[in-house]
Amino acid sequence: MSKRDFYEVLGIDKNANEQEIKKAYRKLAMKYHPDRNPDDPQAEEKFKEASLAYEVLSDAQKRSAYDRMGHAAFENGMGGGGGFGGGNFHDIFGDLFGGGRAGGFGDMFGDMFGGGRSSRRRRGADLRYVVELSLEEAVNGVKKEITFTAPAPCETCNGKGTKNPEDVVTCTTCGGHGVVRMQQGFFAVQQTCPHCGGSGKQIKNPCGDCHGSGVKDKSRTLEVTIPAGVDNGDRVRLSGEGEAIQGGESGDLYVEIRVKEHDKFVRNGADLHLDVPISFADAALGREVEVPTLDGRINLRIPEGTQSHKIFRIKGKGITPVRESMKGDLLCRVIVETPTNLSSEQKDLLRQLQGSLGEHNQSDKKKSFFDKLKDDVKDLFD
Repeated sequence: MSKRDFYEVLGIDKNANEQEIKKAYRKLAMKYHPDRNPDDPQAEEKFKEASLAYEVLSDAQKRSAYDRMGHAAFENGMGGGGGFGGGNFHDIFGDLFGGGRAGGFGDMFGDMFGGGRSSRRRRGADLRYVVELSLEEAVNGVKKEITFTAPAPCETCNGKGTKNPEDVVTCTTCGGHGVVRMQQGFFAVQQTCPHCGGSGKQIKNPCGDCHGSGVKDKSRTLEVTIPAGVDNGDRVRLSGEGEAIQGGESGDLYVEIRVKEHDKFVRNGADLHLDVPISFADAALGREVEVPTLDGRINLRIPEGTQSHKIFRIKGKGITPVRESMKGDLLCRVIVETPTNLSSEQKDLLRQLQGSLGEHNQSDKKKSFFDKLKDDVKDLFD
């Protein structure tokens, strides 16, 4: 893989806009495309290098990562499991010239320079399935069975669209090429054949179950392995388990994670947050309390004079995210509870405590508040 700067590869400035990036790439692609330089391996390398640069710089997220970290941003993949190099050059040409999956720039070059019909296979759509996990399942990893309905190869005709192979004939509209061509000056613009859908074939006597499509909706059950540390929005890809199409490869199935709300913990990245209720006596005098973690219960020492909403950090009792190696922490927020439904004896004891404290034990914050209040009231009557 080339380590040349991607902006240098395309010959553009770092503040180039989307149109400038596309224009620079199109110029290089037409110059170095392998179909135009069949016996020049260096041209093919330059074509791949330019395509790689375009793939990164034309994507806002990848470009941002590249601007911050250079090539290192993609050495171990990005975000949802994709670094660069995941697509192919025909996809990029399709984006530039509106060719889509079945026909575009690659097909145009094929006809112009003797390559004939594109060797690309049509591909089914990617599908999405949402699975709900408990926090414990997301943290520890789990295997889940999912059931969904999606287009699958027809069992009656084995995905051929007809039981009799002799019923499959060459499409009369496109002559078996799968595309129809329109000449516009120097450029030949191609589109997917509307009659055969790009397959180049037609069926005289279609299958009665799938009506010649070669696919039929089918309920499927799969076991999905969810890795430990996943969070909301993470996805697990099941290659080839998406939509099936006749004469092409199946798309992928993306299982998206949704973590249910926990009754005790709130997750924030690698850290867990927990509210710990204590009495005001425990807050004033201090004590050791037992708190839950995902690994069991542990003791937390509350020092005397602890104020409500004070946070104590317990190292290493959080979560190890799926793409990281370091475990987070457990952050315990103390909530001092005010007692209710006191007995007469308890109220008398509190009154004694209240009287013994007076104002000398007030915090600086409380003193400043009341001092300011007294001054404000005094000003009203002066």
